[in-house]
Amino acid sequence: MNTPHVSKEEIINAFQYRHATKEFDTTKKVSDDDMAFILETAHLSPSSFGFEPWHFIVVQDKELRELLKPVAWGAPLKLDTASHFVLGLSMKAPMTKWNSDYIKSMMKDVKQLPEDMIEGYSKFYREFQERDFNLDSDKKMFDWASKQTYIALGNMMTSAALRGIDSCPMEGFHEQKIETVLRDKFGIDTEKYGLSFMVAFGYRKVEPPFAKSRRNIEDIVTWR
Repeated sequence: MNTPHVSKEEIINAFQYRHATKEFDTTKKVSDDDMAFILETAHLSPSSFGFEPWHFIVVQDKELRELLKPVAWGAPLKLDTASHFVLGLSMKAPMTKWNSDYIKSMMKDVKQLPEDMIEGYSKFYREFQERDFNLDSDKKMFDWASKQTYIALGNMMTSAALRGIDSCPMEGFHEQKIETVLRDKFGIDTEKYGLSFMVAFGYRKVEPPFAKSRRNIEDIVTWR
């Protein structure tokens, strides 16, 4: 594994270049290789305890995109024009609770921890959920998983920008209605997964009308 040597200038330029693209150029498509790269950065993203509480659906089927429009008010123009449209799902409590089959499988089969380490890790994870973060409801558990799924979202958008690919993250959807569509039309078990965000990828149709604006760095960072 080589030490990265991407220049600071290249990285900042990518952040300056990125903007929430509202409409994409339908004549340009993100290559399979670039999309695989973007998804791999989600795959390699960090998560609490390394338990990866996410799943990503790349929606390319036009009929499925049409089904999303009535329940995702922030997405119709992106659904029509984006090269690739991704749904970011987060796991619900039945998947992420300390004693769930999924968590046990992650420790045993994915992380391949020895039994004695699994016992200690499981105890620590339980204390984290029940004492440190007080994750005592399904809503809290889902919101906690969503926080981690957003890390993957940020990494996907940044990696896309580094390749000159545009993106637009969206939360403009009706939570209950879209879960019905996901269950009935996408085959998603909505007892286990819920939608945290949508994100579109492609190439901008026009340049953004305004320069990027942010508060001064001194207003958001305090050194002590």
